[in-house]
Order: sequence, then structure tokens, then C-alpha cells
Amino acid sequence: MSVFRAAPGSLALYKVRPARVTQVSDKIDIDLGTGKGKRVRPKDIQILHPGPLNRLEDLVELNGELAEAWELLSGEETNLEELSSLIYGDFTPVTAWATWQLVEEGLYFEGNPQQIRVRSAAQVTADQQAREAKAAAEQAWADFLARLERRAIEPQDHERLVEVEKLALGASENSRILQLLGHQETPVNAHRMLVGVGYWRDDHNPFPLRQQLPCEDPRLELPPLPDEAREDLTALPAFAIDDEGSEDPDDAISLEGDRLWVHVADVAALVTADSALDREARSRAANLYLPEKIVHMLPPEITHRLALGLQPVSPALSIGMRLDAAARITDVKLCKSLVKVTRYTYDEVNQRMDSAPFAALRALTDCFRARRLADGAATIDLPEASVRVRDGEVVIRPMQRLHSREMVTEAMVMAGEAIAGYALAQEIAVPFAIQPAPDQAETPVGLAAMYAYRRKMKPSRSRTQEGPHSGLGLTCYTRTTSPLRRYLDLVVHQQLRAHLDGRVPLSLQQIGERIAAVEPLNGAIRRAERLSNTHWKLVHLKRNPTWQGEAVVVEVAENKATLLIPELAMETKLRLRQELALDACLRVAVREVDVEDQTVWFRPLG
Repeated sequence: MSVFRAAPGSLALYKVRPARVTQVSDKIDIDLGTGKGKRVRPKDIQILHPGPLNRLEDLVELNGELAEAWELLSGEETNLEELSSLIYGDFTPVTAWATWQLVEEGLYFEGNPQQIRVRSAAQVTADQQAREAKAAAEQAWADFLARLERRAIEPQDHERLVEVEKLALGASENSRILQLLGHQETPVNAHRMLVGVGYWRDDHNPFPLRQQLPCEDPRLELPPLPDEAREDLTALPAFAIDDEGSEDPDDAISLEGDRLWVHVADVAALVTADSALDREARSRAANLYLPEKIVHMLPPEITHRLALGLQPVSPALSIGMRLDAAARITDVKLCKSLVKVTRYTYDEVNQRMDSAPFAALRALTDCFRARRLADGAATIDLPEASVRVRDGEVVIRPMQRLHSREMVTEAMVMAGEAIAGYALAQEIAVPFAIQPAPDQAETPVGLAAMYAYRRKMKPSRSRTQEGPHSGLGLTCYTRTTSPLRRYLDLVVHQQLRAHLDGRVPLSLQQIGERIAAVEPLNGAIRRAERLSNTHWKLVHLKRNPTWQGEAVVVEVAENKATLLIPELAMETKLRLRQELALDACLRVAVREVDVEDQTVWFRPLG
């Protein structure tokens, strides 16, 4: 092929576009069909045909003998002029451009206008298959996006939607699907899409996994209970008192004269420090209590074997204590024991609070509570509610303030103070629970004052050094009554058993390492439980759009009020149409619920 010189009317290649030369000087003027000319340097274009080409519109698609020309030239090289003549029988601006498009397509030919290589049959076949596969994939993707728009996904679409699920669960920050559909890439939008297309149920709870928490129980073998001496306390009536439906009773109370006994499931008898069970529990930090299920930190079988009252006789770690005239704990006794426990609900015991032994137990715990309050314990009594999912139905029950519940709570706090003092006296390292005092101590009265005071309270923390727990009004405290449910409680038990057995307990540094390992996890668990409770409350409200109830004003700022809804233990904000006093009551009704965004709007009635 001759190298053509630029002249007016010749066909040029400018980048990947056809151009018609209109004028030649030190530079070249070309027409790109846009209505405006362009001046370029000679090296910026290649002349494909000397012309004349009158209009770019004349460059139309042509049909020619492509296959014959390709077979004829097999294994050879050619140029644009020769190839155009073979395919179209002529070399004109129109056939030159049509031929160059075939070269640019790169299936049968490749190269430049002066040196065009003929591709082999193997190359052509491989490219054809790849292009067909690409076209099929693009069509499948387009069909998939169309099904998403119609909200009519098919089983094979689930694999594609995994990327959206990862975003919804916080495991990824990007989603090509959300990008292509023009949605902002957020976990809320991903959640909304997965529900909208039916990939997730409309009540799917993503929050535990979004907090990167395990959602299945551990599967580890349990060792046998060690054969060891235990004090027989089976003749002493012991009572495990819990909410109805509780599955893991890990504490019980007894009264022996004026001595209060708190019996705790002896979990450390099976879960020793640094064992596989211990490491698993440490990696989970605590049970995860969700409305739909419980995710245990230890294999559930350990609950069946050790929880108090599930077997005729239970092994326990028993803490005995008395109160002196000033309601201070004295005469602490600690032993490995055998107990015979009867299970009750709070409601059942509340009806028997005036009879033995509960009247005497209550008198004892009331004295302890009075001392705590005198020492500055916080008195915050905000609404709480139990949220459970049973056979797909959301059941919300306000938590009643029962004397039986207060009695058991005080007994457990007594045990925590008793063990903290015992550990200090015996120089046993344990994780202490401390809480700094608020800047100004108050005794709030009414929901609004309690709501405000709670926001002033500082968070409690676990530390290796003892310190005051201002919320409880105690100078020293450790959590010790829930080793089935909380890892640091289990650590306390491991330390106490080592002391009782004459073994060397864990060092202060080792306790600190355990605290550092579980504190972040405890925060994630609290967030997951709070978000999950809110999720199911919103599911309940969305299923019951005519819901109405009482709300209490607990904060007013400008023209907005913060309300507490006791029946749901829910906080919401409402724009005020009239001035309302703190602690004022009003009825509200559901206006709109956004489950995925964890938002609900109420409207005032009347």
C-alpha cells in the first residue's frame, strides 16, 4: 500500500474516528462531522484513502466477502488497500473505512493500515468464544439487574447478592450492584435492598453479624466433673429465682439463720484457666441475648449439667455472709458445695414475699439496699421491657418492678461486694467493676430527672485495681454471680477455686490481659443487643400500624420533646405543637416505621 499524502477530500484516521481533510498547510484542517473543524498536526492523523470523500455520512456499513478474504490470506500479511479490494472488490473511501473497522475489531485481522496481520484460525476461534461468553455474561447481568428492579429474583441470583449482603453486614464498604442501581453504598441501603427483593425476610436481624459477633453456639467437648470434696448444703433450702422462660439459672439464694448464702453454678470446675473452653469463652466475652435466640459463650451442654435447679443436686460455689449492725458485710464464708435448688419465677415469689423464708431474706436485702442508698447509690428507675420472638411473633412485656426482683438483685450485689473484699483480704487478683462518680450526685425524682441523671452517669469499667462503684454506692465490687453468662465472672470463679485448692491463681498481669481481651467484645455485645431489641420493636410496630400508647415527656429542647414510651421501653422525639411540662403524659400513635434505618415516627393524639 502506498503511503498517501494528505489532500483536501482524503479520508483520515484521527485517533479512532474517521475524518475528512478540508485544507492542508503547515497544519491540517479536518472535519469530524461535528459541525466544527479542527486543526491538527500531520503526525496526529493517518491517511487511509486519498479520496475524494465528499461527506463523512457516506461512510456506511458494507457487506463483503470477509471469510473468503481471511481464508485466502491465511498466514500472510497484507495492507489496507489489498484487503479492501479482496473483501469488497474495490478500494474507495467507503470500503477503506469499512475494512479498517474490521481490522480495529481485531477478530480476523490486526495491525496498522500499512501492515495488517491475518490472525490464525485458533486465535479467531478463541476470541469468538471469549466474546460470546462476554456477551452472554453481560446479558445475564442485565437480566439480573432487571429482575432486581422488578423485585423478582431467582435462586441463581443469590450468589450475586452476596456482595450486597457483605455491605449490609459491615463486612465490606462497596457494592457494584448498589452503584449500578444508583443507590448510596451504606449498610442501611443494602439491608433495604435485600429485604425488598426477598433475599432476606422482612424481619431479618443483621445487627449481631454487623457487630462481627458469632451467631452460633460453640461446639467443644466438656470434661467430666472432678471428683473433689464439697460441703453438703443440700439440707438448706435454696431458690433460683428468674424471669419466666429463663434457660440458664446460674445463681440461687438461701437463708441460714442470719447468714445469707448465694450459690453460684460452679462453672470453673469444668472450665479451667487457658483450657480450650476458657479460650473460647474469652473470645466471646459473654452470652449474646437476642429476642430471637441466645448465643452462648460456652457449649449449651454445660448449662444443662451445671445450671442450678436443672439437676436434682447441683455443684456450686457458695458464698455465705452476714450483715453487721451498720449493714456492712461481715463473716464471709466461701466453699465448694452441693446444693438442692428449687426454681421459681419472680412473679411466683412476689406473691410469697410476706412468708418464710422470703420475708426474712427481703428484710436482710432491704437493710443492705438502705446502706447503699445512704452511701450514694444511684436511684434510676427507667422503663425496661422484655422483647422475645416466639414462633415469629414479637412479644413485648414491660418489666415490672417487683419486690422479688429487687431482693434477688440486692443479694447478687451483696455477693459481689463480699467477694471483692475477700479477694483483697486474701490477695487474690480479680477483675473489679468500678464506676466513677458523676460530677454532681443527685437523687432524681420522676422519669425526666432520672433520664437526665442517667446521661450524667459515667460508664462502668473492669480494672485490676479496686475502686468505688458509684452507681451501686460501694467502695469495692466485682461481678461474680454469672459465670455461665459472663467471662469475667468465670475468671473470678477460676481465681477463687485456685485459692480454695491451694494452687497459684492467675497474676495481676494475666487478669489485666483478660480484661483487655473482653472489654471491646462486651461493648459490641451491648450494641448488638440494644440494636436487636430496637429492631424487633420496630418490626412489631410495623406489623401493628394502629398501635397507640402512653408517652412521658423527659426532655424539651426548643420545639422538640424527647419522649419515653414505658410500654415499649422506647425513646423517641416529637415536634411540639404546644408547650409541655417535663413528666407530662400524652398518647401517641405510630405514624411511620423504617425498620432498616431503625427509625420510627409517632404522632400525638388529641
